[in-house]
Amino acid sequence: MNWLVVVAGGAIGAPLRYLTDRFVQSRHASVLPWGTFAVNVAGCLLLGALTGAAALGPDLRLFLGMGLCGALTTYSTFSYETLRLTETGAAPQAAANVLGSIAAGLTAAFAGFALGHAVWP
Repeated sequence: MNWLVVVAGGAIGAPLRYLTDRFVQSRHASVLPWGTFAVNVAGCLLLGALTGAAALGPDLRLFLGMGLCGALTTYSTFSYETLRLTETGAAPQAAANVLGSIAAGLTAAFAGFALGHAVWP
């Protein structure tokens, strides 16, 4: 039955990812993929919080972590968009996308862990 919990989380995470990406991207004229950046950093924050929250049960962890975060975040789109930036001659923006995404994602994961640990020890 665990797979149903993951499917339910994914059914929320996938459209949330699409809608968030479109919403964020429509507000920026930049070539940088801000929508993908936003969903990935948000997913890192949430997964970090889940990791730090010892009091959460296994079903909620599966639903939010594997399901919602798994469908919300996207390494493949991040990689594709970075590749497209380099192909179109935007190598500095591609480098900024990689470095910014890694730095922001790790910072969000650590901050989420601290928050989860503080709120749900």
